[in-house]
Parts: sequence; C-alpha cells; structure tokens
Amino acid sequence: MSILKLGIPKGSLEKATIELFEKSGWRIKLASRSYFPEIDDDELACSICRAQEMSRYVEQGVIDAGITGKDWILENQSDVVVVDDLIYSKVSKRSTRWVVAVPGDSDIEKLEDLEGKKIATELVNYTREFFAEKKINVNIEFSWGATEAKVVSGLADAIVEVTETESTIRAHGLRIIYEMMISNTQFIANKDAWKDPWKRDKIENIVLLLQGALRADKIVGLKMNVPADKLEDVISILPSMIAPTIANLYNTDWYSLETAISEYQVRELIPKLIKSGAEGIIEYGLNKVI
Repeated sequence: MSILKLGIPKGSLEKATIELFEKSGWRIKLASRSYFPEIDDDELACSICRAQEMSRYVEQGVIDAGITGKDWILENQSDVVVVDDLIYSKVSKRSTRWVVAVPGDSDIEKLEDLEGKKIATELVNYTREFFAEKKINVNIEFSWGATEAKVVSGLADAIVEVTETESTIRAHGLRIIYEMMISNTQFIANKDAWKDPWKRDKIENIVLLLQGALRADKIVGLKMNVPADKLEDVISILPSMIAPTIANLYNTDWYSLETAISEYQVRELIPKLIKSGAEGIIEYGLNKVI
C-alpha cells in the first residue's frame, strides 16, 4: 500500500490544523510525547514538526507534504511545490505581517536610519537579503525568542518580528517603521512526491477537502417554510450560491426553501425574511462547501 507522509505544524497552528482535518474528514490523535500522531487513514502517516523547519523536511523528502507559513519557505529558501493557500479563519481574521520595529523614543524613523545598526530577528536569512537589496548595511543577529525584549533592553537597535494585531509590539513600547512581508499558511509538497501520480492525487484530494472545510467555516445553511403567495417575495431577498432549493410541502400550498449564505448576512436577513412571509426558519452549520 502506498503511504503519503504528512507534516502537521507544531505550535500556534497545531490545534487549528488538527481541528481543520477533523472537519474535513480525518481524525488525528495526538499521543503524549510522540511526534507521530495517529490518523484514521491507512494511506497517511503523520509527523509533527515546527513550522519553521517544515519546508526543509519537505524539500528533503523526509515528509511528502505539509503545512507551514510562506515566511518560513522564503526564510529556508526551500525548493518545494506550493499546492495552495490555506487561510485559517479560526486562527486569525487577518494575515500575519513581518515588521521592522524600534523603541518608541528612538530617533530611527525610516529604514535608511538603520545603517550600521543591530537588528534582532528569527527571520535571519530573509532579513539579511532584504536589507542587502536595499543597500543598507546592518548587523543581523538571530533571536531565539522574546525578540521584543532585545530592543527594549538595548541588546539591539531594532527588531524584525511577526505580528497580527500589533498588541505585543505596542505593549513593549515599540513603534513600527516598516512592513517587510505579509505571510499566510500554505500547503506544500515535495517535488518528487508531486510527480508521483498516486501521491499527487492524494494531496489534491486532501487540499480539496481542507479548502471545503475552510469555506464552510464562514457559511451557514438556512431552511424555512413559505406560503405560495409569498414565495416570490422571499426569493427576491434570499441570497444563494447558485439558486435556492425549493420543494413542495406535502398536501399544502406551502414550500420549503433552503440556501447557503455568509454567516455575516444572517442577522440582517432573518428579520427581512419574517416580514416577507417566511416561517420556521432554521440556521445550521456546515462542514464543507465544495
């Protein structure tokens, strides 16, 4: 039997990734102190590794495919196939950004002011290339963590750090002077694995269902009953992906309507539906929209 070796990112994406796979149809069971979780698919073998290292392992073929950030693919300069973007709505409502930040009272206002200065970051290679292209000479030092503290304590003049809401950066009294990169989560594959027909088909099927689950996270189903004389009024205000499903109710002049819409439309739509004649409105969650 053929096996696809699948990498699950350890850390901030781990819980959301496992939940996404469960919604997509796969149950991943973590074992205590084990980096090889169980999955209810005999064609998959899972490994847990840090998102920072995922693209290297995929490039080397240790893992056939996995999930990591665009930032770490660029940092590692990994030669992999980017199969698709995965926007984790439950992890973040916005993209992550790598920014250049300095102390709030620093006289550094722009990138050129960093000439000859020291910068702390975990994103060393990408940062070094970025400033080299700008022809700004800086000293880049690797930070193992708590990067904001490096600049606050005077160990560095600036930092390059990832942020979503900027709350941690502001909490340390820092000021962003430049947005260096926008990153997002990506599903990647080893090039040889991608050339293998069976593995490619398996990867594409996984991504299809993952994307279906991600789309469903923002969409809900609505079901309602409508009298015949109000049917056109309700349909005229009812959004749908293509068209609503309509069925006759047994031995009545009523209809059942069903549609899928954005969850953000529901609060404004339901009062309008009731005024238009709809009754018995049911809202329900969806697992996948494909």
